[in-house]
Amino acid sequence: MNHRKQFVVEPGQKVRLAKINPSDTGGPESREEALAETQRHVARMDALQYLLYANAEQSLLVVLQALDAAGKDGVVRHLFSGMNPQGTAVVGFRQPTPIEAAHDFLWRAHQRTPGKGEVVIFNRSHYEDVLVVRVHKLAPKSVWSKRYTMINDFERTLRQNGTRILKFFLHISPDEQLARFKQRLEDPARNWKISESDYSERELWSDYVDAYQDALEQTSTKHAPWYVIPANHKWFRNLAISRIIVDTMEDMNLKLPPTRVDLAQIRAKYHAAEQEQGFRGTSPADAGPGE
Repeated sequence: MNHRKQFVVEPGQKVRLAKINPSDTGGPESREEALAETQRHVARMDALQYLLYANAEQSLLVVLQALDAAGKDGVVRHLFSGMNPQGTAVVGFRQPTPIEAAHDFLWRAHQRTPGKGEVVIFNRSHYEDVLVVRVHKLAPKSVWSKRYTMINDFERTLRQNGTRILKFFLHISPDEQLARFKQRLEDPARNWKISESDYSERELWSDYVDAYQDALEQTSTKHAPWYVIPANHKWFRNLAISRIIVDTMEDMNLKLPPTRVDLAQIRAKYHAAEQEQGFRGTSPADAGPGE
């Protein structure tokens, strides 16, 4: 199933989140089938990341945005933990530091974008500056409304520099959010996730929906598409996102780079060293821990 086509916000498309079912499971797969397929996607993501890292000509930026308890951390844990940490980074954007606040709103995001060969996941992102800033009236409309164009220009620059951008909005219902808050209260292993802001932010649900709808409409582009992922079912959320990531990375035509050394010369040196080792009558396996 083509989840890229199914869940993408086409450029210029009107978005009404109330008309998108957050419990949608996208197709006929059972939970068990979806879990198995997700694991195959995770393994494929690992293989593709190896090619991306080795080739070092392109990069991938994944943006995760959602209302509280929609599962951004779960996506990171379940889908990206198999990737090589040497070429993968997760960046969590919180309230700006004094240094960050002294710069333009994109400054801190630009510093953390992926270099050639890297995968970077933004857990929250530069979009907080047209979401939280708008809902909490931290800046007037005359300021935040101009940021959509700035974001589009910023992401276009990244894409022209070889960075693929995938943006996921994890769409849950108010009832599902409340159920997950209850789990946090009742499970001692999840108590640490409880925040005083959970319920105060929940009171602003409709304001956040309005802000997200405008952000999705204004900033979903061909070079940096948004996907609205039904997220009431965690197993389907993970399946859909992993499918989209794999399909996108496959389109990047990733290949191992050409060999940069003279293999014949290197092999000759290896065989010479091997013969010399044989004359000594020892092998690396015979050497002690200090040798």
